[in-house]
Amino acid sequence: MYKITSKRELNPTVTMMDIEAPLVARKAQPGQFIILRVDENGERIPLTVAGCDREKGTVKIIFQIVGASTELLGHKNEGDYIQDFVGPLGRATHTEGLKKVAIVGGGVGCAIALPVAQKLHELGCEVHSIIGFRSKELLILEDEFKAASDKLIIMTDDGSYGEKGVVTEPLKRLIEGGEQYDEVIAIGPLIMMKFVTLTTKPYNIKTIVSMNPIMIDGTGMCGGCRLTVGGKTKFACVDGPEFDGFEVDFDEAMSRGIMYRPFEQEQREHVCNLFQKEVQ
Repeated sequence: MYKITSKRELNPTVTMMDIEAPLVARKAQPGQFIILRVDENGERIPLTVAGCDREKGTVKIIFQIVGASTELLGHKNEGDYIQDFVGPLGRATHTEGLKKVAIVGGGVGCAIALPVAQKLHELGCEVHSIIGFRSKELLILEDEFKAASDKLIIMTDDGSYGEKGVVTEPLKRLIEGGEQYDEVIAIGPLIMMKFVTLTTKPYNIKTIVSMNPIMIDGTGMCGGCRLTVGGKTKFACVDGPEFDGFEVDFDEAMSRGIMYRPFEQEQREHVCNLFQKEVQ
Protein backbone atom coordinates (compact mmCIF):
# COMPACT_ATOMS: atom_id res chain seq x y z
CA MET A 1 0.00 0.00 0.00
CA TYR A 2 1.19 3.51 -0.84
CA LYS A 3 0.27 6.54 1.24
CA ILE A 4 -1.02 9.80 -0.23
CA THR A 5 1.02 12.45 1.60
CA SER A 6 -0.54 15.51 -0.05
CA LYS A 7 -3.39 16.41 -2.37
CA ARG A 8 -4.17 19.66 -4.17
CA GLU A 9 -6.77 20.48 -6.81
CA LEU A 10 -5.13 22.46 -9.63
CA ASN A 11 -8.40 23.17 -11.43
CA PRO A 12 -11.93 21.70 -11.39
CA THR A 13 -10.85 18.48 -13.13
CA VAL A 14 -7.11 18.18 -12.46
CA THR A 15 -5.58 17.02 -9.16
CA MET A 16 -2.00 16.79 -7.91
CA MET A 17 -0.90 14.19 -5.36
CA ASP A 18 2.34 13.19 -3.68
CA ILE A 19 2.63 9.45 -3.13
CA GLU A 20 5.02 7.87 -0.63
CA ALA A 21 7.06 5.50 -2.80
CA PRO A 22 10.77 5.77 -1.89
CA LEU A 23 12.04 3.10 -4.29
CA VAL A 24 10.36 4.82 -7.25
CA ALA A 25 11.44 8.29 -6.09
CA ARG A 26 15.06 7.16 -5.90
CA LYS A 27 15.29 6.40 -9.63
CA ALA A 28 12.52 8.30 -11.44
CA GLN A 29 13.55 10.77 -14.15
CA PRO A 30 11.57 13.30 -16.25
CA GLY A 31 9.66 11.59 -19.04
CA GLN A 32 9.15 8.30 -17.19
CA PHE A 33 5.84 7.04 -15.83
CA ILE A 34 4.30 4.78 -13.21
CA ILE A 35 1.37 2.38 -13.29
CA LEU A 36 -1.00 2.39 -10.33
CA ARG A 37 -4.09 0.65 -9.06
CA VAL A 38 -6.39 2.50 -6.71
CA ASP A 39 -7.60 -0.68 -5.00
CA GLU A 40 -7.25 -4.43 -5.36
CA ASN A 41 -10.07 -4.57 -7.91
CA GLY A 42 -8.92 -1.53 -9.87
CA GLU A 43 -7.59 -1.32 -13.39
CA ARG A 44 -3.96 -0.47 -14.09
CA ILE A 45 -3.54 3.13 -15.26
CA PRO A 46 -0.33 4.85 -16.39
CA LEU A 47 0.53 8.32 -15.08
CA THR A 48 3.63 10.30 -15.90
CA VAL A 49 5.97 11.19 -13.05
CA ALA A 50 5.38 14.91 -12.50
CA GLY A 51 8.25 15.26 -10.04
CA CYS A 52 9.82 13.52 -7.05
CA ASP A 53 11.43 14.31 -3.72
CA ARG A 54 14.21 11.81 -3.18
CA GLU A 55 14.79 12.85 0.43
CA LYS A 56 11.14 12.46 1.41
CA GLY A 57 10.71 9.43 -0.84
CA THR A 58 7.65 10.84 -2.57
CA VAL A 59 6.55 10.89 -6.20
CA LYS A 60 4.28 13.57 -7.62
CA ILE A 61 1.46 12.64 -9.98
CA ILE A 62 -1.03 14.92 -11.72
CA PHE A 63 -4.18 13.46 -13.23
CA GLN A 64 -7.37 14.55 -14.92
CA ILE A 65 -10.66 12.89 -14.04
CA VAL A 66 -11.67 11.26 -17.32
CA GLY A 67 -12.73 7.72 -16.41
CA ALA A 68 -13.66 5.31 -13.63
CA SER A 69 -10.18 4.87 -12.16
CA THR A 70 -9.32 8.56 -12.05
CA GLU A 71 -12.77 9.18 -10.54
CA LEU A 72 -11.93 6.73 -7.76
CA LEU A 73 -8.47 8.20 -7.31
CA GLY A 74 -9.95 11.68 -7.08
CA HIS A 75 -12.05 10.59 -4.10
CA LYS A 76 -8.92 9.63 -2.16
CA ASN A 77 -7.59 12.17 0.33
CA GLU A 78 -4.35 12.96 2.11
CA GLY A 79 -3.55 10.12 4.49
CA ASP A 80 -5.39 7.52 2.40
CA TYR A 81 -3.63 4.67 0.60
CA ILE A 82 -3.65 3.26 -2.92
CA GLN A 83 -3.05 -0.39 -3.72
CA ASP A 84 -0.17 -0.43 -6.23
CA PHE A 85 2.39 2.06 -7.52
CA VAL A 86 4.90 0.54 -9.95
CA GLY A 87 7.82 2.26 -11.69
CA PRO A 88 9.67 4.07 -12.94
CA LEU A 89 8.78 2.77 -16.39
CA GLY A 90 9.65 3.93 -19.89
CA ARG A 91 12.65 5.84 -21.15
CA ALA A 92 13.67 9.13 -19.56
CA THR A 93 13.72 12.32 -21.62
CA HIS A 94 17.04 13.00 -23.33
CA THR A 95 18.28 16.29 -21.88
CA GLU A 96 22.06 16.16 -22.03
CA GLY A 97 23.83 18.55 -24.39
CA LEU A 98 20.78 20.62 -25.31
CA LYS A 99 21.44 24.36 -25.29
CA LYS A 100 18.10 25.83 -26.36
CA VAL A 101 14.72 24.10 -26.33
CA ALA A 102 11.10 25.04 -26.84
CA ILE A 103 8.68 23.18 -24.57
CA VAL A 104 5.09 23.10 -25.84
CA GLY A 105 2.46 21.86 -23.41
CA GLY A 106 -1.29 21.51 -23.82
CA GLY A 107 -3.80 21.13 -21.00
CA VAL A 108 -2.94 18.42 -18.49
CA GLY A 109 0.05 17.55 -20.71
CA CYS A 110 1.73 20.53 -19.03
CA ALA A 111 2.12 18.31 -15.97
CA ILE A 112 4.35 16.05 -18.05
CA ALA A 113 6.18 18.93 -19.69
CA LEU A 114 7.03 20.72 -16.42
CA PRO A 115 9.63 18.27 -15.02
CA VAL A 116 11.31 18.22 -18.44
CA ALA A 117 11.50 22.02 -18.43
CA GLN A 118 12.82 21.97 -14.86
CA LYS A 119 15.53 19.43 -15.66
CA LEU A 120 16.67 21.36 -18.74
CA HIS A 121 16.70 24.60 -16.74
CA GLU A 122 18.84 22.96 -14.04
CA LEU A 123 21.32 21.87 -16.71
CA GLY A 124 21.69 25.45 -17.96
CA CYS A 125 19.62 25.04 -21.11
CA GLU A 126 17.69 28.07 -22.37
CA VAL A 127 14.04 27.08 -22.06
CA HIS A 128 11.17 28.73 -23.93
CA SER A 129 7.83 27.36 -22.73
CA ILE A 130 4.50 27.69 -24.52
CA ILE A 131 1.53 26.32 -22.60
CA GLY A 132 -2.06 26.28 -23.80
CA PHE A 133 -5.48 25.80 -22.18
CA ARG A 134 -9.10 26.19 -23.20
CA SER A 135 -9.65 28.97 -20.65
CA LYS A 136 -8.12 30.71 -17.62
CA GLU A 137 -10.15 28.45 -15.32
CA LEU A 138 -8.20 25.42 -16.56
CA LEU A 139 -4.74 27.00 -16.25
CA ILE A 140 -2.28 24.97 -14.15
CA LEU A 141 1.36 25.28 -13.00
CA GLU A 142 1.91 28.86 -14.19
CA ASP A 143 4.31 29.78 -11.35
CA GLU A 144 6.27 26.56 -11.77
CA PHE A 145 6.73 27.16 -15.49
CA LYS A 146 7.81 30.76 -14.86
CA ALA A 147 10.54 29.53 -12.51
CA ALA A 148 11.83 26.97 -15.04
CA SER A 149 11.59 29.08 -18.22
CA ASP A 150 13.63 31.89 -19.73
CA LYS A 151 10.54 32.78 -21.74
CA LEU A 152 6.94 31.79 -21.03
CA ILE A 153 3.95 32.27 -23.32
CA ILE A 154 0.46 31.32 -22.14
CA MET A 155 -2.31 30.70 -24.66
CA THR A 156 -6.04 30.26 -24.11
CA ASP A 157 -8.60 29.28 -26.73
CA ASP A 158 -11.05 31.94 -25.57
CA GLY A 159 -8.54 34.68 -24.79
CA SER A 160 -9.49 34.78 -21.10
CA TYR A 161 -5.80 34.77 -20.11
CA GLY A 162 -2.50 35.30 -21.89
CA GLU A 163 -2.82 35.35 -25.68
CA LYS A 164 -5.85 34.11 -27.56
CA GLY A 165 -5.15 31.25 -29.93
CA VAL A 166 -3.38 27.92 -30.17
CA VAL A 167 0.16 26.99 -29.15
CA THR A 168 1.44 26.64 -32.71
CA GLU A 169 0.95 30.36 -33.37
CA PRO A 170 3.64 31.67 -30.96
CA LEU A 171 5.87 28.71 -31.81
CA LYS A 172 5.86 29.66 -35.48
CA ARG A 173 6.34 33.32 -34.57
CA LEU A 174 9.40 32.53 -32.47
CA ILE A 175 10.95 30.33 -35.15
CA GLU A 176 10.35 32.88 -37.90
CA GLY A 177 11.69 35.58 -35.57
CA GLY A 178 15.08 33.88 -35.57
CA GLU A 179 15.00 31.58 -32.53
CA GLN A 180 17.11 28.51 -33.27
CA TYR A 181 16.11 25.54 -31.17
CA ASP A 182 18.05 22.32 -30.75
CA GLU A 183 14.73 20.61 -30.13
CA VAL A 184 11.05 21.26 -29.70
CA ILE A 185 9.39 19.01 -27.12
CA ALA A 186 5.60 18.79 -27.41
CA ILE A 187 3.39 17.15 -24.79
CA GLY A 188 -0.39 17.29 -24.83
CA PRO A 189 -3.40 16.08 -26.82
CA LEU A 190 -2.58 14.06 -29.92
CA ILE A 191 -4.08 16.65 -32.24
CA MET A 192 -1.94 19.37 -30.67
CA MET A 193 1.26 17.34 -31.01
CA LYS A 194 0.39 16.54 -34.61
CA PHE A 195 0.09 20.22 -35.50
CA VAL A 196 3.25 21.12 -33.59
CA THR A 197 5.16 18.67 -35.77
CA LEU A 198 3.52 20.10 -38.89
CA THR A 199 4.69 23.55 -37.73
CA THR A 200 8.31 22.55 -37.10
CA LYS A 201 8.82 20.16 -40.01
CA PRO A 202 9.31 22.85 -42.71
CA TYR A 203 12.18 24.21 -40.60
CA ASN A 204 13.62 20.73 -39.95
CA ILE A 205 13.69 21.27 -36.17
CA LYS A 206 13.87 17.98 -34.31
CA THR A 207 10.54 17.54 -32.52
CA ILE A 208 9.93 15.08 -29.70
CA VAL A 209 6.41 14.06 -28.67
CA SER A 210 5.24 12.12 -25.62
CA MET A 211 2.72 9.39 -26.44
CA ASN A 212 0.27 8.09 -23.85
CA PRO A 213 -1.90 5.38 -25.41
CA ILE A 214 -3.80 2.76 -23.43
CA MET A 215 -1.40 0.58 -21.43
CA ILE A 216 -1.96 -2.58 -19.41
CA ASP A 217 1.25 -4.14 -18.11
CA GLY A 218 3.88 -1.49 -18.92
CA THR A 219 6.36 -4.12 -20.14
CA GLY A 220 5.42 -4.45 -23.82
CA MET A 221 3.78 -7.84 -23.33
CA CYS A 222 0.14 -6.89 -23.91
CA GLY A 223 0.65 -4.79 -27.05
CA GLY A 224 -2.12 -2.37 -26.09
CA CYS A 225 0.13 0.67 -26.41
CA ARG A 226 1.41 -0.10 -29.90
CA LEU A 227 2.05 2.76 -32.28
CA THR A 228 3.35 3.10 -35.80
CA VAL A 229 6.57 5.09 -35.79
CA GLY A 230 8.64 5.38 -38.93
CA GLY A 231 6.54 2.65 -40.54
CA LYS A 232 7.37 0.19 -37.74
CA THR A 233 5.38 -0.99 -34.74
CA LYS A 234 6.64 0.45 -31.46
CA PHE A 235 5.40 0.10 -27.90
CA ALA A 236 5.04 3.31 -25.94
CA CYS A 237 5.71 1.63 -22.59
CA VAL A 238 9.17 0.28 -23.45
CA ASP A 239 10.26 2.10 -26.62
CA GLY A 240 8.88 5.44 -25.40
CA PRO A 241 6.85 7.21 -24.26
CA GLU A 242 8.79 9.80 -26.29
CA PHE A 243 9.29 9.50 -30.04
CA ASP A 244 10.41 11.53 -33.03
CA GLY A 245 7.24 13.44 -33.90
CA PHE A 246 8.03 13.45 -37.62
CA GLU A 247 7.77 9.64 -37.67
CA VAL A 248 4.61 9.11 -35.58
CA ASP A 249 1.40 8.09 -37.35
CA PHE A 250 -0.86 10.46 -35.42
CA ASP A 251 -4.02 9.61 -37.35
CA GLU A 252 -3.72 5.94 -36.43
CA ALA A 253 -2.97 6.83 -32.80
CA MET A 254 -6.02 9.10 -32.60
CA SER A 255 -8.23 6.41 -34.09
CA ARG A 256 -7.03 3.83 -31.57
CA GLY A 257 -7.32 6.33 -28.73
CA ILE A 258 -11.11 6.66 -29.01
CA MET A 259 -11.87 2.93 -29.30
CA TYR A 260 -12.68 2.45 -25.63
CA ARG A 261 -14.31 5.81 -24.93
CA PRO A 262 -17.90 4.42 -24.73
CA PHE A 263 -16.78 1.74 -22.24
CA GLU A 264 -14.93 4.33 -20.14
CA GLN A 265 -18.00 6.56 -20.01
CA GLU A 266 -20.26 3.66 -19.03
CA GLN A 267 -17.89 2.60 -16.24
CA ARG A 268 -17.50 6.15 -14.97
CA GLU A 269 -21.27 6.64 -14.79
CA HIS A 270 -21.56 3.37 -12.88
CA VAL A 271 -18.94 4.52 -10.35
CA CYS A 272 -20.62 7.90 -9.97
CA ASN A 273 -23.92 6.16 -9.18
CA LEU A 274 -22.19 4.11 -6.49
CA PHE A 275 -20.81 7.23 -4.87
CA GLN A 276 -24.23 8.85 -5.08
CA LYS A 277 -25.78 5.90 -3.24
CA GLU A 278 -23.09 6.16 -0.55
CA VAL A 279 -23.90 9.81 -0.03
CA GLN A 280 -27.61 9.07 0.30
